[in-house]
Amino acid sequence: MKIIIPMAGMGKRMRPHTLTVPKPLIAVAGKPIVQRLVEDIAATVSEPIEEIAFVVGHFGKQVEDGLIAIAESMGAKGKICYQDEPLGTAHAILCAGDTVSGNIIIAFADTLFKTDFRIDPEKDGVIWVNKVDAWQNFGVVELDGDGHITNFVEKPQEFVSDLAIIGVYYIKDGDTLRKEMQYLLDNDIRDKGEYQLTNALEAMRQKGAKFVPGAVDEWLDCGNKDATVYTNQRVLELKKGKEQLIAANLVSRNSVVIEPCYIGPDVVLDNAVVGPHVSLGKGTVVKNAVVSNSIIQESVHIHNRIITNSMVGSHAVLEGHPDDLSLSDYSTSK
Repeated sequence: MKIIIPMAGMGKRMRPHTLTVPKPLIAVAGKPIVQRLVEDIAATVSEPIEEIAFVVGHFGKQVEDGLIAIAESMGAKGKICYQDEPLGTAHAILCAGDTVSGNIIIAFADTLFKTDFRIDPEKDGVIWVNKVDAWQNFGVVELDGDGHITNFVEKPQEFVSDLAIIGVYYIKDGDTLRKEMQYLLDNDIRDKGEYQLTNALEAMRQKGAKFVPGAVDEWLDCGNKDATVYTNQRVLELKKGKEQLIAANLVSRNSVVIEPCYIGPDVVLDNAVVGPHVSLGKGTVVKNAVVSNSIIQESVHIHNRIITNSMVGSHAVLEGHPDDLSLSDYSTSK
């Protein structure tokens, strides 16, 4: 099994955080979003993951080394591929080259999910879906009475289905998918101005491939600040008791931690209340402060503040009064 993770987007809805860190590498409950995504996928497959191809922009060597390390932590080979232009989902996947062959999983790196579903590798394809209210904002699928997918529709203007594609796909025949996506590019077949994966899947379906939906128990979005803070909350709740979330070397003086929380190494709490649903990155100091329902990255200094529903980037300094914040790396707020 191989995994392809397109993640070359600019992450504009997550600015200012994505000005310094690609969105999939923003930490949620102490791990990068993309690492948690890979772990979620691994839980759905019974065979080893051989290779993980990350389709990126030019993020730099440090980011690329981090992605390779994530693949290796899963026992897989890591591969870095580049998408220089945002021409659509089919184009992004084609940038993975010969990784698009055999049994593949495609997962777009701005979503996490919870499911007990296990992939049947004999299926032609599995498309993970979730029932939504705002179906106009998503690609959706239609089903027949046997539970097979009969149509893919990108952001329908009129109701056809409320089963939204969450951005995770299993395809048994990656070679055929690659040919169908290449056909779109060679013939300049676009949908809403871009080369769409769903058009290639529809072509495969019309030629006999039978795709089925994969149900998720919970779909967690990481598309903007508020959604990511909520995702951090849910991941902490789901991982409590399953992962070591609080580092053994926490220094706590006259302070309280209300779980679930993630507290990284070398954190210092001094006359502080932290939690619930807080992630504190490595080396953060919280003094005379209250922090709840927030993601605080590495080496942040928080003094005399009440903070909730916030994201704070690495090396930021906060002093003063209560806030609901979205503060980038190396910022200072007094």
